[in-house]
Amino acid sequence: MNNDDELIICRCNEVTKKDIVDAIKDGADSITGIKRRTKAGMGLCQGKTCSRLVARIIAEETGKKLQDIAQPTARPPVRPVKLETIADENVAES
Repeated sequence: MNNDDELIICRCNEVTKKDIVDAIKDGADSITGIKRRTKAGMGLCQGKTCSRLVARIIAEETGKKLQDIAQPTARPPVRPVKLETIADENVAES
């Protein structure tokens, strides 16, 4: 075990470097692939903090150039909507 293995890469979901390296060994070769396997980038910051670190680890482990690693599609966080807002819209359309 490497000293860096327990280094937290995604603070929101407490994903370690070892988790990411294991996902790469399992076939993940993109930030999206890592995200699907480890939940890195799915926390409150939506990957703003960890995606560059994840990309760097992918580059180190796969030999890809950092600029060749595609960034995931940015998606804004979902916001709750009151049911009365939706109901009012449906009543107005009827």
